[in-house]
Amino acid sequence: MKQQELTKIIIAPVVSEKSTFLSEQQRKFVFRVKKSATKKTIKQAVELMFSVQVESIHVLNVKGKTKRYGRFIGSRSDWKKAYVKLKEGHDIDLVVA
Repeated sequence: MKQQELTKIIIAPVVSEKSTFLSEQQRKFVFRVKKSATKKTIKQAVELMFSVQVESIHVLNVKGKTKRYGRFIGSRSDWKKAYVKLKEGHDIDLVVA
């Protein structure tokens, strides 16, 4: 896959209490990725963008919630989440000063 396509696989990091705990304790980082992404393409994208080595990846589909907007009922779109575990000695610094 081309480098240009790989850089578009990862949409954004997921910042929450759970993801912060996982990154500090287990070297796992959580990313929001394209719905069409596979484990192989996610691994290539993370290794390319952050210059690290990936040990394992767990992927899950998150269903969009049904929400009420005034008197109308709508739903948020579905999305995909990837838990990326890095090999020993590698780290990603997601904090931007």
